[in-house]
Amino acid sequence: MLKPRIAQKDVTLHILKTFGIHMSKKLGQNFLIDGSVVAGIVSAAKVSPGDAVLEIGPGIGTLTQGLAEAGADVTAVELDRRLLTVLAKTLAGYENVKILQGDILKIDISREIIGGNYKNYKVVANLPYYITTPIIMKLLEDRLPIELLVTMVQKEVAERMVAQPGGKDYGALSVAVQYYTVPEIMVVVPPASFIPPPAVESAVIRCTVRQEPPVQLFDEKYFFRVVKAAFAQRRKTLSNALKAAGLTKTLVDDILNSTGIDGKRRGEQLSQAEFAALANAWFNVTRVEL
Repeated sequence: MLKPRIAQKDVTLHILKTFGIHMSKKLGQNFLIDGSVVAGIVSAAKVSPGDAVLEIGPGIGTLTQGLAEAGADVTAVELDRRLLTVLAKTLAGYENVKILQGDILKIDISREIIGGNYKNYKVVANLPYYITTPIIMKLLEDRLPIELLVTMVQKEVAERMVAQPGGKDYGALSVAVQYYTVPEIMVVVPPASFIPPPAVESAVIRCTVRQEPPVQLFDEKYFFRVVKAAFAQRRKTLSNALKAAGLTKTLVDDILNSTGIDGKRRGEQLSQAEFAALANAWFNVTRVEL
């Protein structure tokens, strides 16, 4: 008996050959062929019958089938027009699946995809690695009613998303993702689970969206300005990083003095709470100056 991964590989190759589809390097296409990984993604997303799921990049529908068979109401958005004919065939008979062609970065998700039928939904995606971060951040920054975000990403990106202060992987992405969600790496996926196999390991990461931010802020805008400044040049001290971002020496000194945070530290050493303290101090000092 053939292993699921090998069988799925044969199915995938047959489908691509039948429809004359050549995988696009430009679109970063790597099709998942490991049935156990598909099952793991569905499990990580905690899919139950009737759940609303937005899938980004269904490819030929391998993961889509797993989601649909778990009972989810799936809306799948595919950028590659060539794959629409393939999906119409591979997903024929699944009445709980809707396929849309479009760019997820440009689509009005709330209006065009989910609509008003669901209070919240889950996002499941096998994302092209070259555009992983922009898609994840758009979904989070748009404050969409998302419960869970379960994505296949490059392993090193997943490690950055869950990284804690003090490590080399900790950066602006870590702070941003952990501000909006509680991320956890569910499984590491080898290159052989895809066709063509990517040059790097992948990981399935589950981000549980927070109901409330982990820190209290006077103005969120200041928080992300501080984070961006702190990591713009990692070798700079916090004091110099803030000055490089356009703040005067007097303003920087006032912010640091009011928080008690040493300006000689670097952004990679600061916690969410410390970034919040700096942001709130900046907000307060600015209000006084006005």
